[in-house]
Amino acid sequence: MTHQPDTTLPTPVWDLFVRLFHWLLAASILFAWWSGEQGGNWMTWHMRAGYTVLGLILFRLGWGLVGTHYARFKEFIRGPKQTLGYGMKMLRREEHQHAGHNPLGGWMVLVLLLLSAAQAGTGLFANDEIFTEGPLVHLVSYDLSVEITRWHKLIFDGLLIAIGLHLLGVIWHQRLRGEKLIQAMLHGRKPLPEGTTGAGPTPWVRGLLLALGSAALIWALVNLL
Repeated sequence: MTHQPDTTLPTPVWDLFVRLFHWLLAASILFAWWSGEQGGNWMTWHMRAGYTVLGLILFRLGWGLVGTHYARFKEFIRGPKQTLGYGMKMLRREEHQHAGHNPLGGWMVLVLLLLSAAQAGTGLFANDEIFTEGPLVHLVSYDLSVEITRWHKLIFDGLLIAIGLHLLGVIWHQRLRGEKLIQAMLHGRKPLPEGTTGAGPTPWVRGLLLALGSAALIWALVNLL
């Protein structure tokens, strides 16, 4: 069990935008998988879930640049040396708790974002060779669309592996190291040493404008091209 400092305070780490993104992305991917398995009329909802994933990813990329302290990529994307060092300490159960994402967790966030974007993005050009086609299928040849559909399925397998590794990491830190990761992603706070930098005030107007802009761009991509 991770030794907790003598004095800890519930410190704001994850702003509401980060938390909503996290749970909406998980729900959208789960629903996209389920609706895709059902087929038929559910494919319309499958595609809508894919559009939602793309909008969420676009928002998170922007929020990683202009969001609160721990939401920014520069705060949690570390170099190879730091990441490897953290991984070695983790194997020895000597890693220390990070307020935001730890180095391995930071890279996993990036991998999940990229795979989710690739999965939803290829869906725009995919077709099931029966009656369902992505909204941008007319921009590529039929043969290329079939090949992209194959990538769409293969990328999902990779996404499932990444999600599984992510869940194992959460279980490791939650159950074996005593870090309240799940609770923090619900209410936004972590018990951290007194004086630890918090997330800071949430720029609500910036976040709302970014969310609206992301949704508008995805709508335009799907409906105007």
